[in-house]
Amino acid sequence: MEQPIIGYITLYGMAAYFFIYSFLGWITEVIYATLKTGRFINRGFLNGPVCPIYGAGVSLCVLLLNPLADKWWLLILAGGALATALEFITGFVLDKIFKTKWWDYSGEPFNIKGYVCLRFAIIWGVAVLLVFKTLVPLTDKLISLVPFRWWGASLLAVFSALITVDFITVIKQLKRLKENLNETSEIAVFIHKNSDFIGGKVSEAALAVSAAVKKVSAKLENSRLVKAFPRLKKNHEEVLSEFEKAEKQLRDEDKKS
Repeated sequence: MEQPIIGYITLYGMAAYFFIYSFLGWITEVIYATLKTGRFINRGFLNGPVCPIYGAGVSLCVLLLNPLADKWWLLILAGGALATALEFITGFVLDKIFKTKWWDYSGEPFNIKGYVCLRFAIIWGVAVLLVFKTLVPLTDKLISLVPFRWWGASLLAVFSALITVDFITVIKQLKRLKENLNETSEIAVFIHKNSDFIGGKVSEAALAVSAAVKKVSAKLENSRLVKAFPRLKKNHEEVLSEFEKAEKQLRDEDKKS
């Protein structure tokens, strides 16, 4: 029997996937917002450096789509459909509970009530394929370094406690329930400060890379080789044209003889 592509389809493995990809999803959102706005924005529903929808999405894909790991086109279709369904449900529930849209695709073609759209469904499908082919093997190796013993269980317990406190605090704040908030508020402030610190560093790195890429692109645009390219291309086309004329002339002479 062929071994599964994913090596950690266990309760511990899925929990580890959830936290790892919640963090990586948050980093992705921070970089996207930084490149779009030119400044750091602490993205996400919670105070901490996590976007749980990414963690839940990747965990579900790993759990349900492992049999399709070698069929890239099915993985794109199924991954896109699963991620889009999760995005729709999450957006709908958050909207109904808090009367606020946390993202809005209303300006996109083929959107459904602004919660999902065709363009991002395709992006999610391709992203699922890339995760399976590149990040999942690395994630399995990382999880294998911290097996489920007392230290693995302890880490998950700490992360679970932090995200639970963070979630409860955010819910209370959004619902404007002020009672019994002192202890959890202090923890939330601590989490948020550290989240801002991490996000700020990620944002600075993203801006630095973006500036470096723009600088290199500008140098390439001003380089002699790039400036000479249109002329080289024109000369190449003229040479090919002359070659084709000479070849045609030789064929015509062969036919006459």
